[in-house]
Amino acid sequence: MKEIHSYYLNIGSNIEPEKNLLKAIHLLAEHGDVQAFSNAWESNSIGAIGPNFLNACVLLSTPLDTSELKEKIIIFIEKILGRLRSKDKNAPRTIDIDIIMVDNNPFNLERWNSPFVVLPLADLIPKFIHPTEHQILTEVARKMKSQTWIIKREDILKNSIN
Repeated sequence: MKEIHSYYLNIGSNIEPEKNLLKAIHLLAEHGDVQAFSNAWESNSIGAIGPNFLNACVLLSTPLDTSELKEKIIIFIEKILGRLRSKDKNAPRTIDIDIIMVDNNPFNLERWNSPFVVLPLADLIPKFIHPTEHQILTEVARKMKSQTWIIKREDILKNSIN
């Protein structure tokens, strides 16, 4: 029997984000066990002019290893939802899914400095110790929230998985 892995994923969208975040969670649930998801958080587009982003974190359990998750699920969902990749890595997008943590081990450390990752993740694991700040996530999230414009959107994902 294959080992089950726990992944914290950050999902984001600034093209029809209310619709695409929900669709992404539903598609993830078709390919693994969505155990929890955060509130959606709205923030300004970074690095390019565009509509605001909505981001959330999802806890997904699956027997797939990291490369299989990326190749078989993440890329598939991004393609289904119309993600178009271009040279501009900050271009507006229908969906972006990043692996943030694998089996309680931080992953993609450069993402851990972004409020749109830390605040949703703090919704799910508030007492986790941030890998570079060495403080609990709620404290890091509080500091980040005081330094940037980001708001909790409790209305977006409420009751999204039935």
